This record gives sequence, structure tokens and C-alpha cells, in this order.
Amino acid sequence: MNILDKIIFDKQREVVLKKSIIPVSQLESSVFFGRETISLSQKLRTSSTGIIAEHKRRSPSKSVINHSFTVEEVVKGYENAGACGISVLTDGKYFGGSLDDLLLARASVNIPLLRKEFIVDEYQILEAKAFGADLILLIAAVLTREEIKSLSEFAKKLGLEVLLEVHNQEELEKSIMPTLDMIGVNNRNLKTFEVSLDFSKQLASQIPDDFVKVSESGISSIEAISELRPYGYSGFLIGENFMKTDNAGKAATEFIKSL
Repeated sequence: MNILDKIIFDKQREVVLKKSIIPVSQLESSVFFGRETISLSQKLRTSSTGIIAEHKRRSPSKSVINHSFTVEEVVKGYENAGACGISVLTDGKYFGGSLDDLLLARASVNIPLLRKEFIVDEYQILEAKAFGADLILLIAAVLTREEIKSLSEFAKKLGLEVLLEVHNQEELEKSIMPTLDMIGVNNRNLKTFEVSLDFSKQLASQIPDDFVKVSESGISSIEAISELRPYGYSGFLIGENFMKTDNAGKAATEFIKSL
């Protein structure tokens, strides 16, 4: 069993437990559930920078990245830096995140928030809406085409946008459908942690222009973005590069100013 299989195994058990504790009706009564969401895809189409900055405390590949910031400090720093949107990790066991992080981020900023999670069930999409997200991530490596279709349709009914993440041609070919808003290419192989911008470059021409193209992970320099833009990418998800510094907001500000 690789790390991705372990994460999904744990996630499925976690969702069953959470369903037994918090009913859907409680999620639907959240103050954020009826909130009108903000479109990240529209922001990326008109942005000159395209940065989606990430709040991430740790990861299976890097262990601890940074535990010293508050959520409010990080996300306000990102908003002030001019980020188009913010990705908030909510997985607890492997990434040190939580739904409370998403809630605190929503209370702190007014830009699009991505719930970055290993989504395997509609219940998690209801959670995303209830805790203030504007969009969700679906990972093609752990979902069938039928699951991607049903989960993305469910998200759209709730007014949430969908970022579909792929890593290779097979995942891309099975996933393309009209209920997606953005297609992200993860430059990190989730099964081996190998990182290369070549993954984004190789798949770019096969992503239809209907979708906003996002390159994720392994982006640590202005040069990397300059390399990716000619391939049609207008969104760039960056986490560790900002979070590993002493001041994530300041690092994002300096990075975005240099673009």
C-alpha cells in the first residue's frame, strides 16, 4: 500500500465517523452555507500573476514545514500580497490541517478559498460549503470517472467551483467533463513524491481551452512560472515555498511583486 492508498483508507474511515457525529442538517444550518461564493476561475482568467497561495503546516514528504504562524496571519498576508486565492489544507493526520483552519481563513479574508482535501464523499463537499470554501479539489488518482462526475455535479449544485487534479494522461483522459472549472496538473507524483515541472508541460496541450489550467507543486521560483506560462497555465499553486519562511505573507508579497 503506497502513501496515497493509506491516506484514502484513513479518509474513508474518517468520513464514516464524522457522519455518525455531525448530521447533514447541522452542516446545512451553518452561517456560511447560504453564502454566495467567489469564483477563482474568473480571477485567474483576468489576473496577471495567477498565484494561489497555500496554508500548509506539514506534509508526508517534508514532515513539519511550519507550525509557528496563526491561520489569520498567513491568510491575511496572502490576501495583502495580492494572491488570487488561498488553498487551505484540512486533512489532519497527514498535513496537520483542520476544518477550523478553513473557518478561520473564511473569517479573515474575502478572496476565494479552496478546501484542499482528499474528497471521497459528498459529505465532505457539504462540509466545505458549511466552513466557507468557494471551491473544492477532486483528485483523479483516487476517483473513478463516475465518482468525479457525481461529486463535481454535487459541488456545482451547491455553488462551489471544482479544481480537478491530474498527474498523467490517463487521469486526464478519464476526467474531462463540463462540470469542472479548472484542471490542475500536480507536478508531484502523489505515489512516489517525485517532482518535475515536465509533468505540467507534457499535459498542457491536451487540456481543452474551456478549462483554466493550473500548475501545482514544485513551483519555487519566478523562472518556473516563466517556463509554464507559454504552455497556457494561468494559475500557479504555491505552498511550501512561502510557508517554510519566517513570514509567509512577506514571502508571497516579494514573489508576486517580482512577477
